[in-house]
Amino acid sequence: MLRHPVGRSPRTVLRTSAAACAALLAVTALAGCNRDSESGDGGGGKVGIDLPRSDSDFWNSYQQYIESGVKDEEIDALSLTNSQNDIGKLVSNVQAFTDQGAKAVVMAPQDTGAIAETLAELNDKDIPVVSVDTRPDKGDVYMVVRADNRAYGRQACEYLGEQLGGKGKVAEFQGDLSSINGRDRSEAFKSCMDEKFPGIKVFELATEWKGEVASAKLQSTLAAHPDLNGIYMQAGGVFLQPTLALLEQKKLLKPAGEKGHITIISNDGIPEELDAIREGKIDATVSQPADLYAKYALYYAKEALAGKTPKEGPTDHDSNIIKIPNGYEDQLPAPLVTKENVDDKALWANQLEKKS
Repeated sequence: MLRHPVGRSPRTVLRTSAAACAALLAVTALAGCNRDSESGDGGGGKVGIDLPRSDSDFWNSYQQYIESGVKDEEIDALSLTNSQNDIGKLVSNVQAFTDQGAKAVVMAPQDTGAIAETLAELNDKDIPVVSVDTRPDKGDVYMVVRADNRAYGRQACEYLGEQLGGKGKVAEFQGDLSSINGRDRSEAFKSCMDEKFPGIKVFELATEWKGEVASAKLQSTLAAHPDLNGIYMQAGGVFLQPTLALLEQKKLLKPAGEKGHITIISNDGIPEELDAIREGKIDATVSQPADLYAKYALYYAKEALAGKTPKEGPTDHDSNIIKIPNGYEDQLPAPLVTKENVDDKALWANQLEKKS
């Protein structure tokens, strides 16, 4: 027999119980929408996407993949913005996204230290962030989509070291050291050279990811060291053309195997780099997956909107998700490309025509 409190009728108890159940259901529904829950309810919302720059062939390719992915995956995306390597523009663009009702943001901050305050504001508004190619120094993110940039530096070091037989002089075009990518590549390259190839002299040339700066500093380095026999370009998208132009002008662009050849390895894996490898103008590059950056940036934006929590460990797309202090990072594969595998159809640059 149902017992009820003294002085309260069964009808009152039923009303109270119904209210409690409704409150419980409301709390449960809110929990289901929380992006920290194990699985979401298929939620959606508008996505703000900022492109980091348009002065790089790599990032222009990334934009093509993003635009294609937004259409193919039916992403409810706001109009794309481009912050042009300017942290102030990025902050302004993100503010515009929130004003327009964005429920998730995809960005690629080039200054990984200066974006912390903006990330804190987005976190306060419960707007998840997917950071592409760069890992913010501080500030919570839902996911970082990037390759292992320290591996870029190590691969470049090992390739040059082996090609030069452990001796010689190498110019390194360092990316902007305010960027985690520039730091990771530079630190790993130096550490590897110091440990494995102490007989190679490295000239560290800070460039801020600017091709004209790299070209000017290379010209000065060649004037002082005409016996330079190696170059490491941390970003072929901005460094390739000015470097080749300078070497051609100085008649120093000689094919591999010929006396005076300067061994060149790059990072990015853009079509122009692959063509340069085929033509013998450069020797190798590390293919940074522009296609996968776009694909998984959009994928994780949808996962965040659906309230799903990432899990550490190997993925079904040959990458590995790790826990970082301010979120998670999906470390995508980035293969070394040489004349032996430059025509591999699996390389994104060999598929670009199909996507554009």
